[in-house]
Amino acid sequence: MPLSKKPIPRWSVPSAFERVAGILIVWAVLAITLFAGPARAEQRIALIIGNAAYSAIPSLDNSANDANDMALTLTELGFRVTLGIDRSREEMLDLIAGFGAEARTADVALFYYAGHAFQVSDSNYLIPTDFNPVNLEQAAADSIMLDVALNALAEAPGLKIVMLDACRDNRNQIPGVRDGLARVGSAADFLIVYATQPGAVASDGKGRNGTFTGALLHHIRTPSQDISEMMIAVRKEVIAQSGGLQIPWESSSLTRRFFFDDGPPTANSDTMLYQAAVRSWDKSLMNLYLQRYPEGVHAGDILAMLTEGKTANTQLRSIGPDEESGEQLWQLAQRNRLRPLFESYLNTYASGPHADEARRILAEMPPDADQNPARRCELQANHPRDGTETTPGVPFELLARNSVAAIRDCEEAVRLNPGQARYLALLARAYAASGLRDKAVPLFEQAADRGDLRAMVSLALIVETGDGAEKDPAKAQALFEKAAAAGSPDAAINVAIPLLDENRSAADHKRGIALMQQASQSGAAIATFNLGLLARDGKFGTPADARALFERAAREGEPRAYREAAYLLAEGHGVAKSGLEASKYLLLGVASDDGSLLQELTAPGQSWPKDTLVEMQRRLGRVGLYSKGFDGLPGPALKQALEKWRNGGFNASALGS
Repeated sequence: MPLSKKPIPRWSVPSAFERVAGILIVWAVLAITLFAGPARAEQRIALIIGNAAYSAIPSLDNSANDANDMALTLTELGFRVTLGIDRSREEMLDLIAGFGAEARTADVALFYYAGHAFQVSDSNYLIPTDFNPVNLEQAAADSIMLDVALNALAEAPGLKIVMLDACRDNRNQIPGVRDGLARVGSAADFLIVYATQPGAVASDGKGRNGTFTGALLHHIRTPSQDISEMMIAVRKEVIAQSGGLQIPWESSSLTRRFFFDDGPPTANSDTMLYQAAVRSWDKSLMNLYLQRYPEGVHAGDILAMLTEGKTANTQLRSIGPDEESGEQLWQLAQRNRLRPLFESYLNTYASGPHADEARRILAEMPPDADQNPARRCELQANHPRDGTETTPGVPFELLARNSVAAIRDCEEAVRLNPGQARYLALLARAYAASGLRDKAVPLFEQAADRGDLRAMVSLALIVETGDGAEKDPAKAQALFEKAAAAGSPDAAINVAIPLLDENRSAADHKRGIALMQQASQSGAAIATFNLGLLARDGKFGTPADARALFERAAREGEPRAYREAAYLLAEGHGVAKSGLEASKYLLLGVASDDGSLLQELTAPGQSWPKDTLVEMQRRLGRVGLYSKGFDGLPGPALKQALEKWRNGGFNASALGS
């Protein structure tokens, strides 16, 4: 019997200044696949080099931090790591030679470099700390060709990964060199990742880490996410942080999937933070949740807890901190790298297995990291669609209430960073929220002319509707097309939506799907979700493709996708029928959405197959949340168990096979 479905709106906010990319008029259903990876037996090695303290050219703020943090992270992910900080040319050559010898028996060999680099005649050179050239010819002789490291990696029989956060601007130090790095080809089973597109310059960052490595550290620990999906998430974050001016790039010839963390799946960061706050009953975490997710699915629950205390939800009384919740909180802290998360871990698990590491990280975090005007501007005016792990998006209504402070800080950020169009776009958004649209529109135009993708989309929405400027649909379409071509997923979706109307031609449908695929590959969860719906209905690919698309959309942060994946498996629609697999997605959906799925599963007359509910009861029983008979009936006992699961009782061990 098919499940009930309900339509969802095309647009989620009323103002043209805030209208986000549209979604197809589809049915609300959903879920995620979480395949537990095999036990790790492969040999993983890594060589990490971070050069920051140069003798003859300007030092870098973050390269050493980047290398240290990557070394620690990869060690925890099962790599045997060799780390070199501030190394001379001879020292770098020795490290690379030793790494090449070790690579001959490695299943996965990874080379990471942070520091200065340059290109000459399409060849790339890494710069050691004793680099001191007098001319271009000497510059090449004093540095190390990237090919030296690539040749060392080629000795590995398995996967070979190269990550280069080394695209800083060196023109003033080395006359005659070109910006950034050149793209190079690779043999089979190579992945070469650049911090930005070929020939462009990457940012050294304003905090502890560079823009690219910071994003990499936020996503590399996500369980059940293969490296290609990880790079989509990293690219999306860097594009958002830079306004589209820095776009990570990769050249891949991998012949198999690779997971940095092949452990069991977890919920998304929104839900993990909620679970951590509830388990520890830590008000600082509750407030952090509201700061990061002011319109999150659990915001109402958090507000009730802060105002009413534990009586806001009596199901929370029997759930408290334990080893499982400690590991979840630690994983969340490592992924988000926010001070309150590490502090909460120490407050709740002072003798926990990660306590010493938490203290070390806190000691190394720069003081008052959020106190400069540029950072305050980002925290107050960032668009929700550009939210990252460390810089959440701010809804238009909340920005309007705080627009005076946002305008002040963003004006100062523009003054201090005249070359960065992103701050012009943020200032424009702050002006728009305050009602000063006559000031906002010219700033959006300036930022758009300088390549800021968010400014292009905002300006297109304004002139499309005439909300703040003269209505000009042709100009709006041109702006959307330009932004889509430059990599904006929101723009691609806005162009795609009308093309997918059932009354449009087959050629329009084909282009609309291609644009939706482009947005999906840029990390837009709603685009991936929409492709899943099209696949489910036989309008794109095959119904069998829908499951993978829904799984990915869920991992990218679209909680409705959990239910849709569960539906496919529970009903056997395009995939092998499996109540066991469907029950995993249902539990993830219950934990991650706004409570709708919980109500559906426990409502009288619900239509989910009995075998799926039986498997869900067994999973809840495995973690001590359900003790009645496994009868597949949605009675009070199941409702109470699901409420506990959603409100603090999430336990990844319940999701195993």
